[in-house]
Amino acid sequence: MLTHVPVLKEAVSGSTDDLENSSLFGQRVWKTQMVHLSGKNRALNEYSVERVGEKADETLVMLHGYGAGLGLFYRNFEPLSRVKGWRLFALDMLGMGNSSRPDWKINAKTREGKITEAEDWFVDSLEEWRRIRGIEKFTLLGHSLGGYLAVSYALKYPGRLNKLILASPVGIPEDPYAVSAELPDPEDSTIASEFTDDQESIVRRTSTDERPARAGDKKPVAKKEEPKRRQLPGWVVWAWDANVSPFSLVRFAGPLGPSLVSGWTSRRFNHLPEPERATLHTYAYSLFRQKGSGEYALPYLLAPGAHARRPVIQRIRDVGRQVIRPAAGGAPALRECGLPIVFMYGEHDWMDVAGGLAAEVRIQRRIEEALRTATPDERRRENGSAKVLVVPNAGHHLYLDNPDDFNTMVRWEMEQTRSHEQTRRRTETS
Repeated sequence: MLTHVPVLKEAVSGSTDDLENSSLFGQRVWKTQMVHLSGKNRALNEYSVERVGEKADETLVMLHGYGAGLGLFYRNFEPLSRVKGWRLFALDMLGMGNSSRPDWKINAKTREGKITEAEDWFVDSLEEWRRIRGIEKFTLLGHSLGGYLAVSYALKYPGRLNKLILASPVGIPEDPYAVSAELPDPEDSTIASEFTDDQESIVRRTSTDERPARAGDKKPVAKKEEPKRRQLPGWVVWAWDANVSPFSLVRFAGPLGPSLVSGWTSRRFNHLPEPERATLHTYAYSLFRQKGSGEYALPYLLAPGAHARRPVIQRIRDVGRQVIRPAAGGAPALRECGLPIVFMYGEHDWMDVAGGLAAEVRIQRRIEEALRTATPDERRRENGSAKVLVVPNAGHHLYLDNPDDFNTMVRWEMEQTRSHEQTRRRTETS
């Protein structure tokens, strides 16, 4: 996939001294490596981009969705690395992509314990990677399941994020069937759109609105149509609950595996140029056929139809409000004072933008509550905000369906973050 990334050059043996500045946006180099973590067979595949000859004050970390890999962001690496003062990292989550694939095992006995253990499998590895890389704070961008886990990371490891960007995150809205053990799993869902909609129809579909949402808009343009819901076949519900991974079907299919994968890639990404589509198919098949590992977390986190068992909407008000330093020696506890959270959806996303809008309301209410009881120092440090952006002519894979608008919106958020952090640092040193 990296062969389709323009302009960026590979850093050879870690040296960048002999590279010429051949880009309007500055010379940038990339490299990939495995970052080994503690324990047996635990390592994260890392792709990084740095701007040559510049000091990087800010860091963007990108997390992919379920069963995918960092290579799907190939149309975002160059545009996002144009922003001065930033370095970029994209990671394959533990047990997915080209990261190591440890044996999957859940030891917890309770329902809540299993959910927590499944989330920790991913967020603990991200935190260990951060410590190894010596990154103090960073902006975290997560797509789909990566967005869900980004929220989990923010709650478990407070004080490490400057901003949270959730791109078509899974698990935001509350569904009674997914969170109650007494009720059966839901029988319908919008997830079927991921396998039936084709990209060309999505990106060329006539907009339902007069104008698209752009970076900086206070409110997104709401979709007028209701999300499509389809009946889930009984065997899908059974396979989900039995933890039969969809990638197991690819592995069991043997020589027919490539055909199964091409059925999805050729339809879902048929808008891409043929060389990119062919490479994406090869890349997807190479990931799907590897040993099952992190993929087995899915039924512990989501019920059939991608309804969260621990909905983000129930937890989002606490993001950016955790204790960083407990009270000690007569000094009061130090708490986070809010965190900018950006929800991004495709205009024709099967993830419902209403979930993001509801989360925005809860975050705003939490900000109002915090300010009513805040100390002068806490008022000065207050940094909470929430917004919902809609990427026009895009579906669930908004970063690939319409990379131009997606990249523009994310770059704007990066510029705003850098400006805020520069002001904060000047204030603290004055």
